[in-house]
Amino acid sequence: MEPTNQKESVAIPVAIVTGFAMIAIAIFFTSGQSAPTTAPVMTQEAPTEIRPISDQDYVLGNPNASIVMIEYSDYDCPFCKQFHTTMHQIMDEYGVTGRVAWVYRQFPLIDLHPNAPIISEAALCVGDIGGNDAFWTFSDAVFDSRFETEPTNVTKLPQFATAAGVDRAAYLECMESDRMLDSLRADLADGLVAGAQGTPHTIIKVGNQEVEIVGAESYDLLRGMIDNLIEQLDGTFDPNAAPETAI
Repeated sequence: MEPTNQKESVAIPVAIVTGFAMIAIAIFFTSGQSAPTTAPVMTQEAPTEIRPISDQDYVLGNPNASIVMIEYSDYDCPFCKQFHTTMHQIMDEYGVTGRVAWVYRQFPLIDLHPNAPIISEAALCVGDIGGNDAFWTFSDAVFDSRFETEPTNVTKLPQFATAAGVDRAAYLECMESDRMLDSLRADLADGLVAGAQGTPHTIIKVGNQEVEIVGAESYDLLRGMIDNLIEQLDGTFDPNAAPETAI
């Protein structure tokens, strides 16, 4: 895995608190949610101790980015497949500039997707053996291998592992030993701390500020949120230009 410790603190403008509130309200209206219990939640300070990004995480983009998106995901979740594509679009635009990092954490919903924990364990084995790039290659292969409403063919997992550059024997040994189960349990526990009750569940963090995204939001909405945050960080944010729904 690539080093992922955040070594640089981010100075957060005072206006960013207001900006996060506007974003949270905008998500509520855009998503068409009808009940506060299902709307994304904005907090001025992180209310819980979500595990900090470390070299145990798998990160796409600049690990020291000022905007970090931590996703808790299930490989067999149809909405996660949609969101995975959306996040790649986001990273193609903002990851290359170093402004945004995408952290993938495991949150398999065994009651809905019985094979999801096995796929998560396989992904963690691939990452443990092959590193960050292998993890992302494997994850992309899993999502790309199926239609949204069908489960992953788990018999293909060794094939995906070797395609990601991992030795097949080493992969099979890892799976048989169950040595990545503790890492999987740690991700699950952290997802519960983060408030995840379904997938995908994403926390956007800027310094000690955070906004929660519940579900597979669209590229256009995420892009608007990130542009807003970048403007706040760069000191060019104009609260008077916020949409009417954010008043």
